[in-house]
Amino acid sequence: MPLGRELPQLLKQRLFYKGRKFDFEVNRLRLPNNVEGDWECIRHPGGALAVPVTSDGKLVLVRQYRFAVSGRVIEFPAGTVEVNEDPSETVKREIEEETGYHANQWQKLGEFFLAPGYSDEIIYAFLATDLEKLEKPPAQDDDEDIEVLIWSPEQLENAILDGEPIDAKSISSFLLARKFLS
Repeated sequence: MPLGRELPQLLKQRLFYKGRKFDFEVNRLRLPNNVEGDWECIRHPGGALAVPVTSDGKLVLVRQYRFAVSGRVIEFPAGTVEVNEDPSETVKREIEEETGYHANQWQKLGEFFLAPGYSDEIIYAFLATDLEKLEKPPAQDDDEDIEVLIWSPEQLENAILDGEPIDAKSISSFLLARKFLS
C-alpha cells in the first residue's frame, strides 16, 4: 500500500487469550476499499537482545531448547521486556542469566519488528562489549535449557549459510553488528 493512503478502520477488537508472555486478539477491520475482514494479532511487550563480543572478537551465543520447533535453536541471549522495564535493563539481566557474562560497554544497534504479519513484537538489539565472566552467574530460569557457545563471526555466518537452526532475531542482529566486528 503506497504511503499516504488511508488506514483501515478498526470495527471490533476481541481478546481471545491473555497469556504470561503475550496476548492473542482478533480484530475486525474495514479496509479503505470498504472490504471487511478479521485479522489475528499476537500482542507482545517486545524483546531485548545482546550481541556479546569477547575481547578477542568472538561471539557469545546460546543453544536453547524451543518447544514450538521441537528442538534446539542457536540464538544471541535475549528476553522479554517486562512491564515498565527499559529494554536496556532487560538485556543486561538476560546476558548474565543466560551466558554468565557481564558487559561493561553497551551500544544500541537498532530495533525491528520480528514478524509484523501477525505480531507487534519489537526486538531491541544491543552490542555488548568489555565482557567479564561472572564468578557466580545467576541461576538460569527453571524453564530454560541453555548451552553457551563461543563462536567466531565466521562460524556464525557459516552456520547461517549452512541452514543450521538459528532464529531470525539473531540473524538480523548479527547483520546490524557486522560493522563492529573485526
